[in-house]
Amino acid sequence: MTAVVAERAVEEPVRAPEPRWHPLTLIAFRFCVAYFGLFCLWMAQITYVFLGVIALRIPEDAIAWQLIALAPVSGWIGEHVFGVAAELEMNGSGDQAAIWIQCGLVLVLALLVTVVWSILHRRRRAYPRMWSWFLTALRLAVGGQMLFYGFAKLIPTQMPEPALNTLLTRVGDLTPMAMLWTQVGASPAYEIALGAAEVVGGLLLFWSRTATLGAMVSVISMAQVFLLNMTYDVPVKMLSGHLLLMSLVLLAPQARRLANVLVLQRPSEPMTQPPLFTSPRANRWATVVQIAAALWVVAGCVYLGAQSWREYGGGVPEPQLYGIWQVEEFTVAQSPVPPLTTDPARWQRLVIDKGSAGYQRMDDTIVPVLAAVDGPTLTLSTAPASPGAAPTRYATLTHERLTDDRLILRGELAGAPTTVVLTRVDLDGFPLRGTGFRWVQNQPYFE
Repeated sequence: MTAVVAERAVEEPVRAPEPRWHPLTLIAFRFCVAYFGLFCLWMAQITYVFLGVIALRIPEDAIAWQLIALAPVSGWIGEHVFGVAAELEMNGSGDQAAIWIQCGLVLVLALLVTVVWSILHRRRRAYPRMWSWFLTALRLAVGGQMLFYGFAKLIPTQMPEPALNTLLTRVGDLTPMAMLWTQVGASPAYEIALGAAEVVGGLLLFWSRTATLGAMVSVISMAQVFLLNMTYDVPVKMLSGHLLLMSLVLLAPQARRLANVLVLQRPSEPMTQPPLFTSPRANRWATVVQIAAALWVVAGCVYLGAQSWREYGGGVPEPQLYGIWQVEEFTVAQSPVPPLTTDPARWQRLVIDKGSAGYQRMDDTIVPVLAAVDGPTLTLSTAPASPGAAPTRYATLTHERLTDDRLILRGELAGAPTTVVLTRVDLDGFPLRGTGFRWVQNQPYFE
């Protein structure tokens, strides 16, 4: 009998007690799972990147169906609760009143889930398996966003080089966001460096062994992005703030180990990620799936970046009349028009850029127009007054190149026969474009 008991003791080792969490830790965990899980499912931007190369083939309404489905609810709440207009517009702003209201609904729902979960599940035991799956899903969500925004800078299309109209705009007339875009876009090398850091952080998050390092890079990158969005009034404050919080959550399990290594100078255990499965084989396959997901997202980001580069980035070919043209003579009905700053009709300059155009009045204001060159004919039209409306034709002119840098336009402008003689401006004469890199600078170059 004693031998049988001893044999069973060998065959059935004593199980280690299940870890127990502090009640506040349990509540915090339940809230994080509920809130960040719902947020990632609701925020279309996060799920969008995992569509990869097929994302561009899907209509915008289908991609942002979560936001659109809640639009009537957020619109009603905005009008009847907060007394503000909260109509959702697909205009690129992530900080609309409608989106803030919807985020508030996500927060309320997460709080309700946390309360019900805590009431129905009062045990103090930890959730090790759920914790590992939650961390994995969260780091993939953050990693996807890091890759998306990183490649938009690595292939510098998020902040293109300053448009020609921008070169003629007074600094004081730029919005804070336009100033930030101009600052970063004026130095493609700097933008590429920013993008490289974000891409590296995103790639590191897709592998469990480097996930902690990826989370650290993400915290630093997202802290900078969030600060810029806050101080330059960029309407991506909500998403960037959440990405920063999510990166901090990813680092939270390693906080003590990081403090031991970086601050307290104590020995530390390895900063490992909790495994998804109990089987080593299953965990290896999970790693393969995560790396494959990273490659899929990278392929989509590269495809989107290459297309954006060709459509509105540096890969767009220069139009036939590309440049800034200084008006030397302006004649209406065979009568010369003097260059008076009080004249609202006379041009000071004509700008033909990649994908945009405009003319500068004598008071320095710039009027954007749509320009189309068809053989010897240049057509200028004002932008439509409302979405879906047709542009209004402003001028139909024939162009003649006297020399490479001298141009004459003849035709009808604002209903009157007009002749304009123009000279092309040397773009390298603008310090923002013409100042190159120098190792030796005897004096700072401010003007």
